[in-house]
Amino acid sequence: MNIANKTIFTGDNLPILRGINSECINLIYLDPPFNSNANYAAPIGSQAAGAEFKDTWSLNDLDVAWLDLIETKYPAVNRVIQASMTDSDKSYLIYMATRLLEMHRILKTDGSIYLHCDPTMSHYLKLLMDAIFGRKNFRNEIVWHYEKWTNTARYFQRNHDIIMMYSATDNYIFNKQYGELTERQKQLISAGYNAGSSSGKKIVRIYDRENPKVKSRLPTWEQEGRTIYDVPMPEGKAISDVWNISVLNSQAREYTGYPTQKPSALLELIIEASSNKDGIVFDPFCGCATTCVAAERLQRNWVGIDISPKAVDLVVDRIKTDQGLFQNIIHRTDIPRRTDLGNTPPYNTSANKKFLYGEQAGNCNGCNTHFEAQHLEIDHIIARSVGGTDHIDNLQLLCGNCNRIKGNRGQEYLVAKLAER
Repeated sequence: MNIANKTIFTGDNLPILRGINSECINLIYLDPPFNSNANYAAPIGSQAAGAEFKDTWSLNDLDVAWLDLIETKYPAVNRVIQASMTDSDKSYLIYMATRLLEMHRILKTDGSIYLHCDPTMSHYLKLLMDAIFGRKNFRNEIVWHYEKWTNTARYFQRNHDIIMMYSATDNYIFNKQYGELTERQKQLISAGYNAGSSSGKKIVRIYDRENPKVKSRLPTWEQEGRTIYDVPMPEGKAISDVWNISVLNSQAREYTGYPTQKPSALLELIIEASSNKDGIVFDPFCGCATTCVAAERLQRNWVGIDISPKAVDLVVDRIKTDQGLFQNIIHRTDIPRRTDLGNTPPYNTSANKKFLYGEQAGNCNGCNTHFEAQHLEIDHIIARSVGGTDHIDNLQLLCGNCNRIKGNRGQEYLVAKLAER
């Protein structure tokens, strides 16, 4: 991992994601914008005052350029985006796809990702997640159910969000979670055993050999030739994919006033289920930092990103209140540099140029015009200023004109500018 524990980044999460080493995160939770066509701001005077974001989307030239780049490398992702109904939906999905592709890269093989969304875009986002993480790695569509004020609109009360869980591989961390004991489980614990049959054989499952009821019956069971198992005590009813957790009200102790704040109980359930102590929990849209606070409480390492500088103040204040002392939280506004690529040579070596010339068949990767090798220049697809690396996968050949147009920006800028012509 090339980022220290307890780090909060302020800035656009895409370039920061690009700077994170591959396969280093155990758990990702994200609660991104939902394409709700609404603007959000924390109330004046609240702990989160000053935090705001716009959840409105419109398709622009840079979005179209991004889509061209996605089509080249990720055709399945491109098909999902092209199936969207409106330009606003398409713009939103392009924004999410570029970030989810990076999240897929940084997730460990034992890792999981939980994507929080509402019915506005959940159907599209599930298709997008299928395309990026694979349908076989879909694990759960979790329904977060909550009560709220009465709805007078002409439809059923909308009282739930969707949280989609995907794993990186089949070998993912999952710690089964339990709710309260059922009445039947309470009866079994009181008795200390559960007698029955399995595959035609009489058996007894013993929870507590010191229980008087077990001691009195044990000789009889042995005489009957029953198969006897010692089993652990029931822990409670296994939690299903419907979670009844209350939304926060303005009187709640943890309430900050941050728009779209989620309760700690929700994040603690996710973190306990899909990470172990000292694992790394990551939230790329950390907002009021509930994920970071919950991870700290559960003794996990954590990293967060938010576009608003207010997230840093909130995580410091909340952890200080929760833990009773300052926790040496690191605030960064730069883009991290990957350390997992080995010793890459300088990007403009002759070996790189020779390889790229063959890969591109001598054509400029911008205007697609054929040139002799001496008239092509090595450049970055994703600019170094926004997290691009010197690795060969991030290099291309451009003619002098295209390279000047692109400057120190990303390839999507060049594609958009050439399309204008």
